[in-house]
Amino acid sequence: MDRRAPLLGAIADDMTGATDLCSTLVRGGMRTVQTIGVARDLELRDVDVVVVALKSRTAPVAEAVHDSREALEWLRELGARQFFFKYCSTFDSTPEGNIGPVADALLDALAADLTVVCPAYPANGRTVYRGHLFVGDTLLSESSMAQHPLTPMTDSSLVRFLGRQTPRRVGLVPFEVVRKGADAVERRLAELRAAGVSYAVVDALDESDLRAVGTACSSLSLVTGGAGVALGLPDNFRRNGLLERHPGAIGPPRIDGPVAVIAGSGSAATREQVRVMAERYPSLKLDALDANAAAVSAQAAERLDDGAVLVYSTASPEEVARVQERLGVARASTIVESALGEVTRRLVEAGARTVVVAGGETSGAVVSALGIRALEVGREIATGVPWMTSLREPRLTLALKSGNFGPPDFFLKAIDAVP
Repeated sequence: MDRRAPLLGAIADDMTGATDLCSTLVRGGMRTVQTIGVARDLELRDVDVVVVALKSRTAPVAEAVHDSREALEWLRELGARQFFFKYCSTFDSTPEGNIGPVADALLDALAADLTVVCPAYPANGRTVYRGHLFVGDTLLSESSMAQHPLTPMTDSSLVRFLGRQTPRRVGLVPFEVVRKGADAVERRLAELRAAGVSYAVVDALDESDLRAVGTACSSLSLVTGGAGVALGLPDNFRRNGLLERHPGAIGPPRIDGPVAVIAGSGSAATREQVRVMAERYPSLKLDALDANAAAVSAQAAERLDDGAVLVYSTASPEEVARVQERLGVARASTIVESALGEVTRRLVEAGARTVVVAGGETSGAVVSALGIRALEVGREIATGVPWMTSLREPRLTLALKSGNFGPPDFFLKAIDAVP
């Protein structure tokens, strides 16, 4: 049987960003598989989308560019018709990169001269107006992201911020154009292209705006943004007769076994989720200054009979700052991620069969420790967080959550939703 080429090939700069995009596309009726890095040895059949999850958001710029180019090369080998560069809806980056340099490299490789830049995700409170990124009613630069330990966002102007990362020109598709619909957006993109602009930052305040932007991207080789801008892409393929209608997203298969919840994100949302779960289930904190994975794993494994156990490194910004001052930012992050990955591996060996993870870097460490290469994407638990199932033994059910996503009782909802 011949392999069917995917319609869309996507590159995500972290694990949960990839999962978020997968969730959006599955909701739009596209059969989607997420791979962990380039996976040329995997047999992928009857797939509409392949999303490659990288760990490039906070990697050195040269490494991020290299890995993204390699992913693009593989997706082109698979025969994908269009490409997507997925980054966070809070545009997590630094003045040096990595969003601009990676996007530059992808445009060069595709011989393309224009793409959109749209991290908006209104369902999770991220909007863009006049080129400024908002979190709820607050400018990004005045939100908690301004104190992010790895990618502090102190400028909410995407035009200005991206302009520091690329020698290419950056322009704007303003709100009044977007509200006129996809045709108006296309005309504005043509004007920007004629003016020598390569990056068009696009305003979007609600889902209808995102659908208009996505529709206008039909002819672009490369689309960049958060998962929200992908809302309009499935219908583009349908209009061109390339995408069949499939049944709705399915839930995970029943896989008996207890639940391990692993929280590494330091976001305010995850801190509250940890607090709420710890009131109901056994919980253990992994101390970055004494990250004894074996000891924590042994204690956590003893509590698996309670049905679920929480292991977390989540801490307040002040505590994180103290740890980073002693260990350095990079070393502190590496120690915690490695330890949480090892804890998860040991808990799976002890019988856990559902793993819920909070944090993009943590999710990457967990799937790496478990040796997972690809995941089938199913029904959402919450916006941007689907159930996923590993494709090789032992079969595991996973939920990989961005640190900022989900309500305060997300972990409890996920445990209750396990089939």
